[in-house]
Amino acid sequence: MRHVLAFDIGGTFIKRAIVSEGGEIKHLEKVTTPTALAELYSVIQATTSQIDSEIIGIALSAPGAVQDNGVIAGVSALPYIHGPNIKKDIANLTGLPVALENDANCAALAEGWVGQATDVQDFVTFVIGTGIGGAIVKAGQIHKGAHGQGGEWGQMIVNEDGKLQAYSRVASTAALVRQVRKAHDLGALTGEAVFQLAEEGDSAALEAIERFYANLAMGICNIQSAYDPELVLIGGGISTRSGLVEQINQAIRKLVDQIDELTVYPEIRLCQFQADANLIGAANHFFKVCS
Repeated sequence: MRHVLAFDIGGTFIKRAIVSEGGEIKHLEKVTTPTALAELYSVIQATTSQIDSEIIGIALSAPGAVQDNGVIAGVSALPYIHGPNIKKDIANLTGLPVALENDANCAALAEGWVGQATDVQDFVTFVIGTGIGGAIVKAGQIHKGAHGQGGEWGQMIVNEDGKLQAYSRVASTAALVRQVRKAHDLGALTGEAVFQLAEEGDSAALEAIERFYANLAMGICNIQSAYDPELVLIGGGISTRSGLVEQINQAIRKLVDQIDELTVYPEIRLCQFQADANLIGAANHFFKVCS
C-alpha cells in the first residue's frame, strides 16, 4: 500500500503524519509552527529526509486561498505563506511530488473519503467557530468557484435587527459569546460558559442560544435552497456538544413551518473527524491529483 507524508500547517502547530491510500494515519506528531518561511521549509525537508523511503510524495493542508499553481492567496494567521510558490519550492527541496490544498477543503475531502459522507456525492461542510467556514463538494470534487470563495458561508449577508451584517457576525460561537457578554457586561467568556449559564437558567444565555440555533438554521436552509446538497456536515468545536443536531433540526422545523416556500429538510450529520481531518484530506487530495 502506498503512503504519503502529510502536513497540516496551522497558526499554532504543524501536524505531520504518514497517511496510507486507505486513509489510515501513523506516526502522528506536531511541532510549533515556525515564524518564517525558511524555517517551515526546514521542518518539512528534515522530516522528509528521515522517512523518504516510505512515501511517494508530500501532501499539504494550509489556510488561505490555495491556487492550483501552488501559490496561497488571501490572508491567514501566517502572513509568510502568502505569495511564494510553496508547492514548487517544496518539490524542489525534497525531489518529491507535492499536493497543496486549503485546510477547510481538506476537512471536507476527509469526510467524503473515509468519513460521514462516503455514501453521497454532493455535500457541504459547515464549520462553526470564531467564524463560519466550510466547503462545497460536487460530484465528489471540491467546488472552489470562480474566485476560490466556495464554502465561505461566513461572508453571506444577513439582516440582523435591521442591520446588514456578515453571517459569521451573527451565527458563530463568537457571536453567541458576544451577545451574552454584552447582556451581563462581562469580560472573558467562552462558549462552554454560555451553555453552562443556560443550564443554570440564565435568561440572557437562554435567549442567545435560541437565537444562535435559529441563525444556524437560517444559513443551512439558505444553502440547501441555493445548492441542494444531499448532506450538510457540521464541524468545529461546537460539534462536540451533545444534542446539537437535534437542536438545529428543531430550529429548521420552525422555519419550515413559518415559510411556505421551504419544502426540503436538510439532512444534517456531524463531521466524523476533528483534529486529524486536514491530514487525511490532504492525503486524499494528493492521491487524486498526483497518482
